[in-house]
Amino acid sequence: MSKGLINKILPFSSVDGPGNRTAIFMQGCNFNCLYCHNPETINNCHNCGLCIATCPKGCLLKQEGFVAWNKDQCIDCDNCLKSCKSCSSPKAIWMSIEEVMYKIENTKCFISGITISGGECMLQKEFVTELCEEVKALNLTTFIDSNGSVPFWGDDRLINAIDMVMLDVKAYDSEAHKMLTGKDNQIVLKNLDYLASINKLYEVRTVIVPEVLDNIRTVDMVSKRIAKLNANIRYKLIKYRPIGVRTQLINSYVPTNELMEELYDIAKANGCKNIVII
Repeated sequence: MSKGLINKILPFSSVDGPGNRTAIFMQGCNFNCLYCHNPETINNCHNCGLCIATCPKGCLLKQEGFVAWNKDQCIDCDNCLKSCKSCSSPKAIWMSIEEVMYKIENTKCFISGITISGGECMLQKEFVTELCEEVKALNLTTFIDSNGSVPFWGDDRLINAIDMVMLDVKAYDSEAHKMLTGKDNQIVLKNLDYLASINKLYEVRTVIVPEVLDNIRTVDMVSKRIAKLNANIRYKLIKYRPIGVRTQLINSYVPTNELMEELYDIAKANGCKNIVII
């Protein structure tokens, strides 16, 4: 069985899909979003060692050229994450399927399933597939939280292993998407169409970022696409919030309730039946 590079595992989460779920955050992302809410998951640790001096408990040290983390003494102050100049974490660890399953099995009576997130979990697709297969054997549901950059089509084993996908569509126009993330969105939109066609798309999510993105155009075009495919797919409109994000790279603010309601009305008029504002 393969191993996956894990940033963290939350035993219980009520915001990563339906019900109470175990959320598994993978390390590594191929997007470089200006407002990234988990910037410490973007890159793998470069082992530069800058974080070592910031740890008040001495949980970090250099061993044979690598930064080692003593999780038993860690107090989760996150000083290491704040000091990192590489958008990474010295606390990401390689885990086997068996090690992750051990954690899931300890809480399986209290959860409805797992959600694998990131970073971008689909960059570790083999691990994700194997893990989902093992979790489904426990009669738990398997959800994927993805930026949509890796094709879901053409991999029957993966599709059979997952129940649903929560897909980010950050901007509708390719150039705007490239400005925001560093990548275009052709595969993202193809994934939207494909996953909807096989009833594996749980929700589409768009972060509303005033002054940076053409939010009205994105919501208008994405909602039309959703309504045409399956009007019952949930469309989640998320307020940009400058908390725990890379605020130094973006000049924006929390959108007003009036703007969010305007976008809600656009999506509803276009035929979407399940719209959520958060």
